Amino acid sequence: MNLSSVDFDVVIMGAGLVGASLAASLRGAGLRVAVVEPAAPPAIEHEDWDSRVYAISPGSVTFLEKCGAWPRLDVARLQPVLDMHVWGDDGRSRLDFSSLEIGRPNLAWIVEGRQLQAALWRAIDEDGETTLLCPASCTSIAWEDRCATMTLSDGRRLHTRLVVGADGAESWVRKQAGIATHTQPYGQHGVVANFVCAKAHEAVARQWFKRDGVLALLPLPGDRVSMVWSTWETQARALLSIPGEVLCEQVREASHDALGDLSLITPAAGFPLRRIKVERLVAPRVALVGDAAHVVHPLAGQGVNLGFRDARELATVLRERGPVADCGALPLLRRYERARKEDILTIMLTTDVLQKLFNSDLPGLGVIRNWGLRVTGRIGPVRALLTQHAVA
Repeated sequence: MNLSSVDFDVVIMGAGLVGASLAASLRGAGLRVAVVEPAAPPAIEHEDWDSRVYAISPGSVTFLEKCGAWPRLDVARLQPVLDMHVWGDDGRSRLDFSSLEIGRPNLAWIVEGRQLQAALWRAIDEDGETTLLCPASCTSIAWEDRCATMTLSDGRRLHTRLVVGADGAESWVRKQAGIATHTQPYGQHGVVANFVCAKAHEAVARQWFKRDGVLALLPLPGDRVSMVWSTWETQARALLSIPGEVLCEQVREASHDALGDLSLITPAAGFPLRRIKVERLVAPRVALVGDAAHVVHPLAGQGVNLGFRDARELATVLRERGPVADCGALPLLRRYERARKEDILTIMLTTDVLQKLFNSDLPGLGVIRNWGLRVTGRIGPVRALLTQHAVA
């Protein structure tokens, strides 16, 4: 098949946060882009609060601004994080991060997943350049020398130079490309819920490393906070089954009454935690981004930011491909893989080590981990370096 007969240059499988951001970031790149998404378009208006929120780093905000999504968000539902306080499991060790220390207006923005998803969809729907196939699903992919042929469930066929797997942790594209993975279940679930708090959160994100998991309370607009409690499956099931008022009391006690009495405003929900490491990010005519490329523990709040950095880098490589006409050529895709390798490995190792360090009962380990937390908090340059990496 001649390249001139190919329908698209890029077909993105999955229009979640990362896939949609990639499509939006390719606007004006001179590429024919399509997005295939099985789910119906997200609803735009919601009065209730989404229990799934994300801490979006300043670097990701800049990327989303260029995508055209950030300006579409309702500013009344955005919350800046000015500082972050982290406690060890001895009740005394503490590590603080401050936006002032690194000369930035904030460390992150807390954004509802539903709101951000809708904003990204509006950005790609209104640009007039991207072909949205939704709802639609792919049943097969035939890999050829000059293109990939994708067959949709309704019988349509798409010919594309590059298939991007942005279809989540269970990526169908990854499986079709034969890219192997190494999965490590943590035996934990993340439990999320939103509360109204009696004490002002003061735009501070709070996190407690506990022997049975990690509890985080993230500030939301007004007097609201969002909880992410990563804990063992048994306790997670208990948290999901108890009445709302009992959950409020348990969270208040676990957070040492930092925000006073709590009132539940969204039901608790849970999801399993695991680490997924892929052997390759690319293959002939395939590139992986987001959860299709890596899944990490949420304790550092870096999962979606890692995915946005994937999308940003892949878009840069495709835009700056120079004389390479074929955007699915493996040498070109390997530029993306090389550029992303260190960042992904750093976040994956950091979150994995911290999870194991604080969820272990080995004798003497508690003293070491809390000592390390205190020492890090006292060394300004080290603390600033960690903060700079987190806001990238």
